[in-house]
Amino acid sequence: MPPGQDIWGDKRSREAHYDQFIDLDNTANYGYSKIDADEKTEQVVRHFNSVARQYDFMNTLLSFGIHYLWKRTAVKLLGLIAGDRVLDVCGGTGDLSILAVRAVGPAGQVALFDINRAMMDAGRAKNTNTGARRQIQFVQGNAEQISFPDETFDAVMVGFGIRNVTHMEQGFREMHRVLKKGGKMMCLEFSKPTNPLFRWFYDLYSMHAMPLLGQVLAGTRQAYTHLPESIRMFPLADELAAVLGRIGFEDVTYRRLTNGIAVIHIGHRS
Repeated sequence: MPPGQDIWGDKRSREAHYDQFIDLDNTANYGYSKIDADEKTEQVVRHFNSVARQYDFMNTLLSFGIHYLWKRTAVKLLGLIAGDRVLDVCGGTGDLSILAVRAVGPAGQVALFDINRAMMDAGRAKNTNTGARRQIQFVQGNAEQISFPDETFDAVMVGFGIRNVTHMEQGFREMHRVLKKGGKMMCLEFSKPTNPLFRWFYDLYSMHAMPLLGQVLAGTRQAYTHLPESIRMFPLADELAAVLGRIGFEDVTYRRLTNGIAVIHIGHRS
């Protein structure tokens, strides 16, 4: 980020996440850096390889545990019922999938889809919620090419992962494709706090304290420098809602959480 420029960037910098601008010059945002689009997926895999073993611990520490509340709220808004089939895209260690398993029950099915095997292995190895974890189908793959047939799932969700997908809109198109008619898509993602004073404290904490804690506790400062940078280059809530509408999701709504640190988007397939 050039000196003097707002760390939250501007509309033009956020639009670099849109597929048309990535394809224009084959470059993509990676935090504040611009890299070849073809390299971003490899960078993301290396990033999560470096944090997989400490990922859940660091999430809980850095968010003071509030990420669990965000995830429970997000899955509740999907309105899952017993017997539903659910896809958790970029599902990582499986927090959202476990919540979905509890909602759909033994008659339902939950598939966790993620490009990073280390993250999935870290989730499968945990000794909590073992019954729910056994019910999850773990599938490795790229969110830009979801390996399930059209109209397979009653609900599709993605939590804190879509900003790591090189072609974000293609990822959402794939979610729309595998969603049954009448189904719901939920996206839980970080965003820009609405209150300026709160945002100042949040910026101070996330841009300075988080990288330091990442270095001391997880052994990687870079990973926890990239995290707040990637949040600040991602489309704002209304901008993302417009993207989802263009892709074909209908009745798109969003709900801000904790002064806008996180936002839940809900879209429907007619």
